[in-house]
Amino acid sequence: MVTIIPDIIKESLTNLIKNGERSDNRKFDEYREISLETGVIDKAEGSARVKIGKTQIMVGAKPQIGEPFSDTPNVGVLMTNSELIPMAAPDFEPGPPDERSVELARVTDRCMREAGVVDLEKLVIKEGEKVWMIFLDLHIIDYDGNLMDAAVLGSMAALMDTKIPEARMEGDELVIDREKMIPLPIKEKALMCTFVKINGELIVDPSLEEEQIMSARISIGMRSDSSICAMQKGGMHPLTKDEIIKAVSRTTEITKTLMEHLPQK
Repeated sequence: MVTIIPDIIKESLTNLIKNGERSDNRKFDEYREISLETGVIDKAEGSARVKIGKTQIMVGAKPQIGEPFSDTPNVGVLMTNSELIPMAAPDFEPGPPDERSVELARVTDRCMREAGVVDLEKLVIKEGEKVWMIFLDLHIIDYDGNLMDAAVLGSMAALMDTKIPEARMEGDELVIDREKMIPLPIKEKALMCTFVKINGELIVDPSLEEEQIMSARISIGMRSDSSICAMQKGGMHPLTKDEIIKAVSRTTEITKTLMEHLPQK
């Protein structure tokens, strides 16, 4: 759904950007306040709640034993779903996932998967037959812009918080020892940094108002070693090669700061 923002507000925000300012007095490369908690859902084996400004997302990780995909019999499964709760924003509606929900889940899933965050080979119980499947569920509670960075940060924290029971095959019998909970095998960390282009300027962590007047958006997923693992372009207008290079360069520095919000264990 396209939200129409009044021309007077659009003009005001654009003029602020033109003068090197933002409506909340942040610098162009400055995030809003970030808070992150883990272990917030009792019924989930891993969970996190992340806030970036007023944007708030709850993430739950749920392990389940199932069969691997036929083309990847020697690795476990990681799947991501998102739900835009109607109370989070006036234009979020109940029903099947809309394009924003689908994009959010796909981009988050791609960032986690392509970064190799979870060692999926270690989730195999019996090759070709039994593997751990990890389901990540994103619940958007409050929406005030920049869902992607919040979703990836919350997902990374939830995966780091996740524990699974020890499982093994004894002959043809699957034995699950829920008295022995072991951490999910994490082998990499990855986060995402989002910029929008307004009046020719790239600004990080856009608020909802800034998203509504943007001409383009780029979200860059980056591992802890500064290598890129995902990239998503949005908006109706293009970005130049120099603008993309500039965004990547800024992401390299910003990601180091974002990593400090993750659990240190």
